[in-house]
Amino acid sequence: MKTLLLALTIFTSTLTFAQHSATRGTIYGSKPNTAELIAAPKLDAFMGTKTRISTTIRGVVTKVTKTKGGWFEIAAGNGKTIAVHFSKYDITIPEDLKGQTVVVEGVAARQFLADDSQQIAGQKAQHANNPKQLTFEATGLVVD
Repeated sequence: MKTLLLALTIFTSTLTFAQHSATRGTIYGSKPNTAELIAAPKLDAFMGTKTRISTTIRGVVTKVTKTKGGWFEIAAGNGKTIAVHFSKYDITIPEDLKGQTVVVEGVAARQFLADDSQQIAGQKAQHANNPKQLTFEATGLVVD
């Protein structure tokens, strides 16, 4: 009886903590609206001078940084990446999302890195050696 109870406990815990694989059509968060879809490498040009926009992008996941909270990176072309995380921390993504093409809906934002010569907060000194990092706060993702 004890052996059966132990086996049942191990089986249940294995099912509970096992990561599910990312197959085509798998949705994390809410289902993205694909009406106005933008390719990830074109996001920077699409934003223009805006610092924040709500949009849906399609790109290839290059790295899963942290599974809990859905932290990962998408290729943005020319060796650049877009840092993506979910707005809700209770979403968990699998490690094998790396290399998959995904469609992500959320808010894209430009993060300006502080310049060493910036003396007062709010100065808008922008130099060539001070790149603009793109971040994306996702509300939904679907594996394409």
